[in-house]
Amino acid sequence: MLWLPVTAAVFLIIGLWTGRYLTQTDRSEIALDKIGRVFDIIHSNYVDEIDFDSLVELTVPELLRNLDPHTVYIPAAQRTAVNRDLEGSFYGIGIQFQMLNDTLYIVEVIAGAAADDAGLLPGDKITAVDGHNIAGTGITTEEVFGMLRGPRDTPVHVTVKRHNSPRPLEFDLIRGEVPVSPVDAAYMLTDTIGYIRLGKFSENTYEEFLRAYTALKFNGATSLVLDLRGNGGGYMAPAVLMANDLFGRQERLIVSTRGRNSSDNRVLVSDRSGAFGDDALVILIDEFTASASEILAGAVQDNDRGLIIGRRSFGKGLVQTSFELPDSSEFRLTVQRYYTPSGRSIQKQYAPGHNGEYETEVYNRYSNGEIFSADSIHIDSTEIFHTVAGRPVYGGGGIMPDVFVPSDTTGVTGYYIRVANEGIIRDYAYDYADRNRERFDNVGSVGALTALLPTDDALLRDFTAYAAGRGVAPRWYYINISAPLIVNQLKALIARDILGMDGYFEIVNSVDPAVTEAVNRIESGEAASIGFNNDDDE
Repeated sequence: MLWLPVTAAVFLIIGLWTGRYLTQTDRSEIALDKIGRVFDIIHSNYVDEIDFDSLVELTVPELLRNLDPHTVYIPAAQRTAVNRDLEGSFYGIGIQFQMLNDTLYIVEVIAGAAADDAGLLPGDKITAVDGHNIAGTGITTEEVFGMLRGPRDTPVHVTVKRHNSPRPLEFDLIRGEVPVSPVDAAYMLTDTIGYIRLGKFSENTYEEFLRAYTALKFNGATSLVLDLRGNGGGYMAPAVLMANDLFGRQERLIVSTRGRNSSDNRVLVSDRSGAFGDDALVILIDEFTASASEILAGAVQDNDRGLIIGRRSFGKGLVQTSFELPDSSEFRLTVQRYYTPSGRSIQKQYAPGHNGEYETEVYNRYSNGEIFSADSIHIDSTEIFHTVAGRPVYGGGGIMPDVFVPSDTTGVTGYYIRVANEGIIRDYAYDYADRNRERFDNVGSVGALTALLPTDDALLRDFTAYAAGRGVAPRWYYINISAPLIVNQLKALIARDILGMDGYFEIVNSVDPAVTEAVNRIESGEAASIGFNNDDDE
């Protein structure tokens, strides 16, 4: 008699759960049957012939759009292009290029690739590929990719115009593996502070980060500024591996994920094997820092491993898994949410089916003043968490930095906006580098390059004359306001052409407020003394 009420309660709970499950199953079957029935009726009765493949291509994206902003459908024809940025390598000739005024300019030749072996140089203009003209045809960047990339060990013939050659040059190349580096730049900010800028979290990000930072350590780096601004994320695994290295001998929670099923729940903890746990660390973030970048920044912040400097990050805390469909298309379905070590879900608010509002939220931060003033940042008082050392951190949408640095609009005038948007700054810099390429042949550093450039005033006046020839009349009141910004951009773009991306960022970062703040915080000791101790845990 004593067990009767308990037994009855158990059976009641089982009955309710079973009923709910069967009801949900019935609803799913009814919905699927309804969709199939609609297609059957259209097929049998619609007045015109229907291309059902096209109908499905329209229907599936609309279905997924009503789930969340990051569940997406990828048609078969777009899979290669969509996934290319996250792959560790591809097969091609090994150049970085820009299309300027319908002309393909080689910006960088990747060491050891086919173009390098054949003798192509930065500044060369590719005018034809396998006999098909490129210059002046209006060809798109994607079409160029299609012409230069292809299966391994296949031939490709390119015709090149070089500044010091009176006739076109012909090159026969064999496509080979070309590594895609996620490291945009790596160099020494000071004698002891290294700088690495990561553009994405792809298959080889961890290996490239490890290689870059090891080289900086060899050159004397005892501190690191890791620039994740504009990094939209990618794969989670490289971010976890990097956090593991930065936590040194500490066993610390890095990230946890929770899904609909218990099998989707994971807790990832550092394994005490990290190589860089003693180094002072600053991570730079902004409103376009997202996903895997936020995992790394959140792990560092919650464990008091370093300082986060910049502006509130994007706020993507959803994890997707790819599912391939029979026609080789795929869709990426959100299956988990991830949480920082303090328990924060940094996913910002969204309304299913209103993805436009979700994407424009970042741009609304400009109109509401958040990008320019810390006082305009809204902090959700219900989303306060604490780091290992007890510091308050905030959830509700993105990683809130420890040190806010507003967007720098110094020198931005109508004149600057016009010459920048019309590509005149970029075109002048390339033209200048091309005209003076032989002078720069033996230049190996930013200091040596800038020593060969004219004075700032002379460079500015030459540029304004060039811009006037492109239809932008000089307005000296505004030019004088924008002069430092324009000159810095010109020098940086010339350096990119001569020295590569390291040279570009070395010049740009010399006047970047966030980088300056990072250096100051490291040199003052603040980035190394916020609660993280790399002694072995007891």
